[in-house]
Amino acid sequence: MKCSGRNVSTGEPIEIQFDSVIGHVDPLLASDEGTWIAPGFVDLQVNGFAGVDYNSPVAPHEEIARSIRVMFSTGVTRFFPTVITGAPDQMLGALRNLAAARESFPDAAAMEAFHVEGPHISPDDGPRGAHPARWVRRPSIEEFRRWQDAARGHVRLVTLSPEWPEATRYIEHLSSEGVVTSIGHTRATSQQIRDAVSAGATLSTHLGNGGHATLPKFPNYIWDQLAQDRLAASFIVDGIHLDDAFLKTALRAKGIERSILVTDAVMPAMCQPGIYKLGEVEVELNADGRVQLRGGTRLAGSSLRMDRAIGNVMRIAGLSLTEAVTMATVNPARVGRISSRQRGLTPGERGDIVRFRVEDGLVQVVETFMSGRRVLPESS
Repeated sequence: MKCSGRNVSTGEPIEIQFDSVIGHVDPLLASDEGTWIAPGFVDLQVNGFAGVDYNSPVAPHEEIARSIRVMFSTGVTRFFPTVITGAPDQMLGALRNLAAARESFPDAAAMEAFHVEGPHISPDDGPRGAHPARWVRRPSIEEFRRWQDAARGHVRLVTLSPEWPEATRYIEHLSSEGVVTSIGHTRATSQQIRDAVSAGATLSTHLGNGGHATLPKFPNYIWDQLAQDRLAASFIVDGIHLDDAFLKTALRAKGIERSILVTDAVMPAMCQPGIYKLGEVEVELNADGRVQLRGGTRLAGSSLRMDRAIGNVMRIAGLSLTEAVTMATVNPARVGRISSRQRGLTPGERGDIVRFRVEDGLVQVVETFMSGRRVLPESS
């Protein structure tokens, strides 16, 4: 395969030759000035998409496949289906179903690995977010082993709160197995956060969300995570989850190199307003794009798509296109330990490529390739 455009990292016209991996990246004298080329986007937190709930143990594989095809239209080529806090059997069933789906159709390779968000989070209202309180529980290495068995070894990211006494040992164990541990939905103390980082935690999950409505000026768990240079941070940049001033400040504190975009998308993403599911929880997509617990005001995931997140962070935080795309490509690949996706458009990297235009501040995807196969537009 060949494709050309302006390299999003340098602005220079290039032509890429690739199959499952990139073979050559050659300079061009000129190209279509309006078309950019970048590595395929990466999303480490997707609870559901296009009307499909990845938390359902009975989500049909053909529907999961359809949702992935829709996701390709947003430029995403690798993502982590995310299973949230629920009954033990429900979580195992969801992981088992995703693992089976991952082996059942070609596009399923986009499901790079799985993210388990909870159930070892804070039981407090506020930090717990939309996770059901009755299923919050202590970290358990035995439970993690059951997850990994059900997922056929594909759990690679676990979000937990280090406020639990068992957290340090749990993080050490997961880190020893190559699993990324992330701090989220927490009311942890400064010392507990330091201990988690020393044990191997490397990420803060959707920093600025999943917290109390009111916090002490200092210390508090937001400042503590911002100050930790060993923690990267993910952000939901939909114009709803985060205040503009907080986002700008957080990005300056972390630096672009330690910042990643996630969607935290749930079942109604790219659907019409209405009632949907997130695990056992009913959520409502409103006309303004907010996803809230049905009958309440608490946010429950998002309807964000990655191409829009890139445009939003440029508009809200004043980032360049290069910086915004970095937060959606090589940064999450590095944090999520996705092999052959951490060096950008260079020979030997996977043939995951997206071509797009930027019109009126919006990213408009033209073509998407995964492992050298064009997945958007779909072949007839």
